[in-house]
Amino acid sequence: MKSIEEWFDEYSDSHQNSTNKKIHWVCVPAILFSIIGILAHFSTLLTALLLVLTLVFYARLDIMLAIAMAALLAVMAWLILILPVGVGFYIGVFVIAWIGQFYGHKVEGKKPSFFKDLQFLLIGPVWCMDAYLAKVLPKWKLRQKLALTR
Repeated sequence: MKSIEEWFDEYSDSHQNSTNKKIHWVCVPAILFSIIGILAHFSTLLTALLLVLTLVFYARLDIMLAIAMAALLAVMAWLILILPVGVGFYIGVFVIAWIGQFYGHKVEGKKPSFFKDLQFLLIGPVWCMDAYLAKVLPKWKLRQKLALTR
């Protein structure tokens, strides 16, 4: 199994352009949110199972990022439970966010990573979380540098 650093290095190859990165930091969480919303509309149990499996995948890569993703997923699930919107709202968010993603890759001039490996669909959200944590937690970058030297 690839390490988180290997996943991030490979994912970052097609995410160098600052416009594309900014689009991803908005659209990737929006896509994740919309997928959870769509799934939850049909089956809360299936949604919970898929979220747990996703968190297991993340925990095998990096426990701290998995904890951060668990918090994000919990907030998203809570919002989905309290928002008075139907499945059409989540489908709309999904479509608009994917349009943004493909526009970002057009600007970048490179294909999305998931065309190479579908597992990158799971890496995108954790890559965004890592970038967010590096911005808000000054010691996060140091922790990542220490992990790379092991």
